[in-house]
Amino acid sequence: MNASIQAPSSSTLIAPHGGQLTELYLPLEEAEALKKRAAQLPQWTLGERQLCDLELLLNGGFSPLTGFLGEADYRSVVDDLRLADGTLWPMPITLDVPESLAAQLQPGQELSLNDTQGTPLAVLEISDIYRPDREHEALQVFGSTDRAHPGVAELLDRNHPVNLGGRLRGIQPPAHYDFVALRRSPRQLREWFASQGWDRIVAFQTRNPMHRAHRELTLRAAEKVGARLLIQPVVGRTKPGDIDHYTRVRCYQALLPHYPAGQAALSLLPLAMRMGGPREALWHALIRQNFGASHFIVGRDHAGPGKNSQGEPFYGPFEAHELIARYQDELAIEVVTFPAMVYAANRDAYLPAPDVTAEDEVRDISGTELRRRLHQGEDIPAWFTFPDVVKILRERHPAGARPGFTLFFTGLSGSGKSTLAQAVVAHLLETSSRAITVLDGDEVRLHLSKGLGFSREDRDTNITRIGYVASEVVRHGGIAICAPIAPYEGARSQARALVESHGRFVEIYVATPLEVCEQRDRKGLYAKARAGKLTGFTGIDDPYEVPAAPELTIDASQESALDAAHRIVAWLQAEQLL
Repeated sequence: MNASIQAPSSSTLIAPHGGQLTELYLPLEEAEALKKRAAQLPQWTLGERQLCDLELLLNGGFSPLTGFLGEADYRSVVDDLRLADGTLWPMPITLDVPESLAAQLQPGQELSLNDTQGTPLAVLEISDIYRPDREHEALQVFGSTDRAHPGVAELLDRNHPVNLGGRLRGIQPPAHYDFVALRRSPRQLREWFASQGWDRIVAFQTRNPMHRAHRELTLRAAEKVGARLLIQPVVGRTKPGDIDHYTRVRCYQALLPHYPAGQAALSLLPLAMRMGGPREALWHALIRQNFGASHFIVGRDHAGPGKNSQGEPFYGPFEAHELIARYQDELAIEVVTFPAMVYAANRDAYLPAPDVTAEDEVRDISGTELRRRLHQGEDIPAWFTFPDVVKILRERHPAGARPGFTLFFTGLSGSGKSTLAQAVVAHLLETSSRAITVLDGDEVRLHLSKGLGFSREDRDTNITRIGYVASEVVRHGGIAICAPIAPYEGARSQARALVESHGRFVEIYVATPLEVCEQRDRKGLYAKARAGKLTGFTGIDDPYEVPAAPELTIDASQESALDAAHRIVAWLQAEQLL
């Protein structure tokens, strides 16, 4: 059914994790037959993360997995970083679906897994249907239930409640039309290494553009272990707000000629990152082993998502090193830990951070400072990056262009969301010529979501539609102002995810107390709800889930709309959005 192959006999490449490269595609004739039969099966359209996971399951990037995890494997991975048979594997690879689909299925059935165009990519032979404890998973895998962590927010608020496990039979890979020549599967990359005579390869993981410091770090790491360099950036899903992968890959292509000839190669990884810090670093190492790398660079705070709701880092700078060290005896791939490289102006050279002395004049340009210089059209010095990389970044971020963003006001009916939104819009129009689109709750209900009721499912659909429209506004550099009640954290999180694929999402919780909202109620809706004449009313007999980590919180009973609007605008200016 699935082809498990040894590494190419013509090479001395490292063996895949588990000893074999587990590819799950059927032979062509069987795949064609299954594709025709898939139309008669229950259907599931894969989300972005699921598509990435499926691709790496089918092509062997997740060897030795043969499908989405069943319950025993899932629990073992979550609690012990191992499959049920004891094989080291730190990240749960699961297929989550809604209750409505799960209710139609049972173990032994098949499910067609499709892309967004309805094309069947694989069939899942269902072995397990189970309901995971998401909070337990978040604590074990990410070490937190803080929704400021993007992996936690997705797990708790956007994942469906039921997991399906089982073996996969691959029909065809997901379609990609960009950088096709750089999208090598594990088998293809291994064959390329063998053809070039490469057998010691150190892989470098990145989700950001690379500059001179990265070049110095990767060159020195490769020299340290006597290996060639594989630059393998993630082009699936990364951290919300990251530079798009099209721009990043063009930057990597421009950087490649600055390495010694024949010493570095570029290949793309269609991975959906979880930003899981230490566990993710171990997972990244195993994936690179499957692609043929003998060594893997793990830097400071590898795959860390930044700071939590209290302003503290989610992970310590060397937690990933410590976790990997605990399992190094079980790893075939060798992990290379290397300090950050810093520029000493007095020496006109990059140095490992521990080698810097008090006499050295250290210079650096942060990501925020780089964006500011790009926007202002200011010089980006040659010591920081290469001119051909700067050219690409300037094309993507031309001087004077402001990024799009969404202001998402949420709160109880009568909290003052719409009034505050209007005050912010007026202030922005007074002082700039930015394109602004207002998506007010009542107007959206009238035009965009006409026909939807007030069930939880319909309310979530309404917010998802708002999020989608806002994301399109942001994608084109505009400002979207949204002011729905949006009572459920999951739907707000989904809207955030849609917008953050293109720009900033600023959640503003209008925390006006319920009693004040009732006093302001000109439509008499609260009174009707209190009298039982109106059911499912938010704040009375339907919950309002308070935002866990909004960017701003405003109590409209304590602050005038004008003052609050000024505070919001000042925050936007400090964040360099205006």
